[in-house]
Amino acid sequence: MTALIPNIWTFLAFTLILGGAGAFVTGRTLAQTWRERWKAVAYMVPLTGAVRFLHYALFDEASDLAHAAPTFVLLTIFALAGFAHARRRQMRAQYPWLAC
Repeated sequence: MTALIPNIWTFLAFTLILGGAGAFVTGRTLAQTWRERWKAVAYMVPLTGAVRFLHYALFDEASDLAHAAPTFVLLTIFALAGFAHARRRQMRAQYPWLAC
């Protein structure tokens, strides 16, 4: 049970806080420069690799597909949330008569 506690904290610190913030900012930046949504998903592949490398290098955690896939999904959710937030603000500013 004690071995599980550090994994939860490292997951929260690196994957959700650092990786999630990086993914959100990446998605927001892609939307602000009028890029396509699929690029936000594509940019999460190297970010997932970087986050998993930090887990592996700093905490000697496994770096396999079973850990990388959920990390990729979470980072993609954060990136798409940042993209949607920025795109909504852009559309409201560009087309104010369409806002409900």
